Amino acid sequence: MDKRLFRSILLIITYAVVLVMVLVRLDVIGFALTQLLGLFRPLIIGFALAFILNRPCHFFFRMYSHGLGKTRAAGAARPLAVVTSYLALIIVVAGIFSFVLPKLAESIQTFVLNLSTYIANVQGWINQLADYFHLDIAELDLSNLNKTLENLFRQALGFLSGLGTQLLQFTAGIVSLVVTGVLALVFSIYMLSGKEKLLSQCRRVLRAYVPPKFADPITDVIHLTSETFTRFVTGQFVEACILGSLCAIGMLFIQADYAPLIGVTVGASAIIPVAGAYIGAILSAVLLLMVSPLKAFIFLIFLVILQQIEGNVIYPKVVGSSIGLPGIWVLAAVTVGGGLLGLEGVLLSVPLASVLYTLLRRDVRKRLDRQKNG
Repeated sequence: MDKRLFRSILLIITYAVVLVMVLVRLDVIGFALTQLLGLFRPLIIGFALAFILNRPCHFFFRMYSHGLGKTRAAGAARPLAVVTSYLALIIVVAGIFSFVLPKLAESIQTFVLNLSTYIANVQGWINQLADYFHLDIAELDLSNLNKTLENLFRQALGFLSGLGTQLLQFTAGIVSLVVTGVLALVFSIYMLSGKEKLLSQCRRVLRAYVPPKFADPITDVIHLTSETFTRFVTGQFVEACILGSLCAIGMLFIQADYAPLIGVTVGASAIIPVAGAYIGAILSAVLLLMVSPLKAFIFLIFLVILQQIEGNVIYPKVVGSSIGLPGIWVLAAVTVGGGLLGLEGVLLSVPLASVLYTLLRRDVRKRLDRQKNG
């Protein structure tokens, strides 16, 4: 028998056996992978933090390098950039906890205090509609809904107001959280400080163990993935902050009491691609509908106009070009990713689909060019 044929048959048999073993023991393998990811959690969180701070750190590095020039202190540009990036992150987080969360708690408290009135309004509107259309229905009892919503918002308010007290009750969880956070912080600092050295080492290892015909495409895919995820993360967060802030400002003229609550709701939901805008609009409209149907209608019109302005004018100017994925594939990626991995899948599916779409488009162009030239 030919040696090549024997090798191919042996490889197919080995692959089939391994595949069957994986499918039979899929639960064990999944549990082992979960445990392994748990061990590497600080490293993964540190990598994510370094990835988020990479662009601010690069901006500060260029600023310090230009300011220090070729003096003896030029070597301090990288450490100063890392420190400044973390200081900026701390300032942003402190601003959120000192300004946004108290305002959000006040909005939730206002809604809870007026909830019985809103429920009564809804009860009256339902009865009026039934009388107008001559519907013979029993009067709806919304007392249970009132109690349920009150309990829900009271729990949310208690969580926001007593966050520090609740955290102190879970000592073991806090210790684990602190240890993980400290290790993640250390890992992220090392990654940002020695980014060029780490990248150089990774390239050398790749070229040492992978043939050149595979090393170059792998490097290209990694670079494309990094750029795509960077544009996506930056774009989504900037868009969410701008949209939430503008929505809160507009709500000052519609229903000032709920401006922080609706601004945070719309901004947080905008992080989710495609479906996020609709989720935030529906939740906010339902809340305002209890206050006044007219205000809910005005809010929806305002939000539609705001999203058009933000998406066509502000977003391209601030963020730049999009990730280059057609709308139908964005929707398909969000649907599949959400079905497989939930919220994480929704957030990761769009940049991954963009990478695959770009690679497929490049390969199609190469094949068509070969056919023309051949």
